[in-house]
Amino acid sequence: MTAASRSQKHLAALTMGRWDRPRQLLPPGTLEPAPMLLWASLLVLAPVSGQLAALPKPVISLHPPWTTVFKGEAVTLTCNASRVHAAENIKRYWWYLGAQTLREIPGNTLKARVSGTYKCQIQGSSPSDGVSLIFSSDLLILQTPHSVFEGDTLTLRCQVKGREKLAAVKYSWNGNVIFTSRNSQDLLIPQASLNNSGNYQCIGFLEGNHYTYRSNNRIIKIQELFSRPKLEVTPPQPTEGGPVNLSCQTELRLERSDTLLSFIFFRDPGVMLSNWSRSPEVQLTAIWREDSGSYWCVVAAVVPSIRKHSLPLQVRVQGVPVSGALLETQPQGGRLLAGERLVLVCSVAEGTGDTTFSWHREDTGERLGSKRQRSRRAELEIPAVRGSHAGRYYCTADNGHSLARSGALNVTVTGTWRNRGGLIAAGAAGGLLSSLLLAVTLWLYRRHQRKSGDGFLGNTARRRPATGPGETACAGCPVPVELPQLYGKQQLYGNVPPGEGDLVYSEVQVIQLGQEGAAPSSLSLSSSSISFPPQHASVVYSAVKTQLPQDSAGEVRSQDEDATEGYENVQFA
Repeated sequence: MTAASRSQKHLAALTMGRWDRPRQLLPPGTLEPAPMLLWASLLVLAPVSGQLAALPKPVISLHPPWTTVFKGEAVTLTCNASRVHAAENIKRYWWYLGAQTLREIPGNTLKARVSGTYKCQIQGSSPSDGVSLIFSSDLLILQTPHSVFEGDTLTLRCQVKGREKLAAVKYSWNGNVIFTSRNSQDLLIPQASLNNSGNYQCIGFLEGNHYTYRSNNRIIKIQELFSRPKLEVTPPQPTEGGPVNLSCQTELRLERSDTLLSFIFFRDPGVMLSNWSRSPEVQLTAIWREDSGSYWCVVAAVVPSIRKHSLPLQVRVQGVPVSGALLETQPQGGRLLAGERLVLVCSVAEGTGDTTFSWHREDTGERLGSKRQRSRRAELEIPAVRGSHAGRYYCTADNGHSLARSGALNVTVTGTWRNRGGLIAAGAAGGLLSSLLLAVTLWLYRRHQRKSGDGFLGNTARRRPATGPGETACAGCPVPVELPQLYGKQQLYGNVPPGEGDLVYSEVQVIQLGQEGAAPSSLSLSSSSISFPPQHASVVYSAVKTQLPQDSAGEVRSQDEDATEGYENVQFA
């Protein structure tokens, strides 16, 4: 028989011997001896959803709230289940007085009249904390509550038996009188703290009696509303750049499980990592080596106002050594022309934190430069390479944990800076010259147009198109003029005096519509002959002088004078 089988058999025997047998209905308040081991065994083996687990233990409340009363009086005890167990779903309650078990008490309340320590239990839970009651026969007693938590108001009452009345009362704490009342007032200590724990006693003076009476001593322990928080860090040794979870662990007392708590997190020196929140956790998305230091959290209860700090926790952020250094060039391959831009790119496969990147020449031992930044990649630029930049290059990376060196990379430079500069200068000069020639040509063209109107460029003459047999010349057409040479020193016109070879001839053309279907006008120029449009056109030839003529007195004639005087062979349409 296995151990599990023996346990199940033992449990069956216990349950059959205690629960399944016929029961006698006992009077309320009757005590029946029962070993506590039985209930502990049932608790451990109680199945919950297929698993063996214990429910939260219940809590006993008192009415009136005093743990010391006079004999003959009664105190009502109530067994309060936790929130996870609704009272209507609980069918069995068990009450204990010391080592004895009270059986078949209906409901979850019990009227106590006997001194002792009371506990209660519900099915599937462990027994509650004990409540000690004293039913006293003294003349004067000090009444105190069962449980007082920090932040509560502690109330103490000095009570006299029967019809006697107190003329004055004194309250002492650890042997020292802390309060005196002439009309038998209660002692109230608001916002009680753990420091208010101690030994309390009252001293009473009866009316019409010169005797002094002292109550029994009552030790009061102020309980923590919630435990001192403890900070937990996950992972305990975080790595640079990784996330970290901070958790502020505390525990509310079961009797005050509905108390609202707020949390906040700090890091030395006084760096606030979060705002006040209901959540006991906060996550840091990325932590770095400079974030190492002391961390702590604060828990506060809104009502009552209580704050507690956790102990500082030292957090050391671990760095990841750099490795896998690699040097690359832009453009790729490391082959450049003189004057081109070279970028040396240094990167690492792993590594955290601030990293110092350095670039070196392997052939000369020269250090070209360095950069420090929180990155796995850095660049060094050479704006224009020369032949002296050809050689072997490598880079290093150092983040304080390790040093990584890349392999060497060869850089070649073809051509010289001077040749490249001369080509660039020659190209620029050629471009400027072309632009200048084009500008001059356009300027001459526009200048000629302004002088000649809507004519064509060049020294041209109009020739009347040949007529066929039987055709007559058109009326109003000018007489053909032969120009044997376009640019010569011969006299072009009979009425132009010799020596005026610097004259420029222009053509003014007036196009007239010819017969229907006539071909459009065309003009072609050559060094020996000029052909004119075949259709009707009136051509005006003018001699444009290079300067205005002078009058007999040698003065330049005004432009406002007759403009036709400076022209020869002018025919106006």
